[in-house]
Amino acid sequence: MDDARVEAKANYYGGDLAGIEQKINTHYFQDLGFNALWISPVNQNPWGAYQEYPEPHRWFTGYHGYWPISLSQVDMRFGTNALFKSLVSDAHNNDMNVYLDYVSNHIHIEHPLWKEHPEWFSPLVLPDGRNNLRLWDEYRLTTWFEPYMPSFDHSQPIVANAVADSAMFWITEFNLDGFRHDATKHIEIEYWRLLTRRIKEEIEVPQQRNIYQIGESFGSRELIGSYLGSGLLNAQFDFNTYFDSRSAFAIDDVSFEMMETSLQTTFDYYGYHHTMGNISGNHDLPRFISYAGKGLRWDEDEKEAGWNRDIEVEDLIGYNKLKMLHAFNATIPGIPITYYGDEIGMPGAGDPDNRRMMRFDSLSEDELDMRNTVKKLNEIRSANMALLYGDFRNISVTNEVWSYTRNYFENTVYVYFNKSSKTIYIKLNDTIIKEKYAVQFGSEIMAADVNDVLVLNPYSFEIITMNKTLDK
Repeated sequence: MDDARVEAKANYYGGDLAGIEQKINTHYFQDLGFNALWISPVNQNPWGAYQEYPEPHRWFTGYHGYWPISLSQVDMRFGTNALFKSLVSDAHNNDMNVYLDYVSNHIHIEHPLWKEHPEWFSPLVLPDGRNNLRLWDEYRLTTWFEPYMPSFDHSQPIVANAVADSAMFWITEFNLDGFRHDATKHIEIEYWRLLTRRIKEEIEVPQQRNIYQIGESFGSRELIGSYLGSGLLNAQFDFNTYFDSRSAFAIDDVSFEMMETSLQTTFDYYGYHHTMGNISGNHDLPRFISYAGKGLRWDEDEKEAGWNRDIEVEDLIGYNKLKMLHAFNATIPGIPITYYGDEIGMPGAGDPDNRRMMRFDSLSEDELDMRNTVKKLNEIRSANMALLYGDFRNISVTNEVWSYTRNYFENTVYVYFNKSSKTIYIKLNDTIIKEKYAVQFGSEIMAADVNDVLVLNPYSFEIITMNKTLDK
C-alpha cells in the first residue's frame, strides 16, 4: 500500500495464495517432510493504514490478516475465494492438510457489523473511565487489542452463533482440515463448546473425518488447559514449554535440569500422549536464532530493536542451538510446528521484524544445513512410531547434557543433547543392541567391551533409533 506513514516492515510484501500453491505443487513442503500448513488469516482486511495504540504510535496495514472486514471473502491482495479453494484442493492431492488461522475474537471497525450491530461488542470505555485496551488479564474476555478492533461479546447467544456461522462457512466452503484459533483465551469457553459441537455434528460425524482445532493462548498451563478436552479444542500452542526450551537451548548457563522439570510439568497437565503444538517460534515472538545467535539481547526491547537496526545471526553457534530446538520439538510428545523461515534459521527481532519475506534461494551453507536437518528430523519422526505414540522416559540430565528415550512396542528412540562447549562421551544404554541401532546424525560411536560410547560434539544432538524386529 502506498502510504508514506507506513514503513516497509509494516506493509504488504507481495506474498499471496498463488505463491503458496506454487510451493505446494513444486513439493517444497513435502520434500521437507511437512504434511500440514497453518495459513494466517485470509479474510478481507482494510485498504488503509491505522495507527498502533502503544507508543511510538507507528502506522500499520492489515498485511497480517488480523483486521477482518469480511466474514466470507478472501482478501483481494492475497487472491480470490476460488484460488483458496484450489490451494486447499492441491494440498489434499499432495497428502497435506490445511489449517486456517481464524479470528473469532474481534473485527475491524470497517467491518459492516460494527455499524449494523454495535451492541454485539464489549464497550471500549470501562466504568472507571479507562479504555479497555490491552488489559490482557484484568479484562481477559472483553479487552480490545486496538481502538479500531472491537471485541465480540460472545456471552450473547446471537453473537456467538453469528461468529460460529462464519467459522463454519470457512471450513465447509473451502474443505479445511481445521483451525488455528487466534486469541483463544480472550473468548468465552461456551463459544468454543458451541463451535466444536457444530463441527462434530455438521462435519465430523456425517463426513467421517477429523477436524483439528489448535488454540493460541499466552498464560499458565492451567489456563491453557481449561480450553482443552471433550467438547473443546484438541490442543493449544505450548508456549510454556517453548519459553523454557528457548532459554535452555539458547542460553549457555540455563540448565537442562530446569527444562526437564518444565517438561514433566507439561506432562502433569496434558499427559504423555497429547497433540499440543511444539513451536519453533511464531509471528508474535522474536526469532529463536536471533537470541541464540546473539543478534538480539535478552535485556532489550525486542520490537524497537527490529526497527532500529538490522538483526542478523552474529554467532554461528546459534544455528547449532536452533537445530537442538528442532530436534527437541520433533522428539517429545506433541506435534512439532515450524514457523516459516525457522527451517533455514531466518533471523528477526520482535513484530514485525519477525515477519520478513521468506527466502528460498541464495541460502548460505549454514542455512542449507539447517534445512537438511529439519528435513531429516521430520523423516525420522514419521518413520518411528515411538516418536508419534510412544512413552517418554528420562535417562539422565545434568546442567549441560540430557538424554531421554521413547518406546512403542519394538520401536525405541534414544535422544541425546550436549549444550556445552566441550565434547562429551556418553556410555550407551546396555539395552541398545549393537547390530540393530542406527545413528541418525553421524556422531562417532567408540566400541567398548560392554557398552559402546557415543561421542557428542559441542552444541549438538544425536538420535539413535532401534527396531528390535529388524534382521541383523
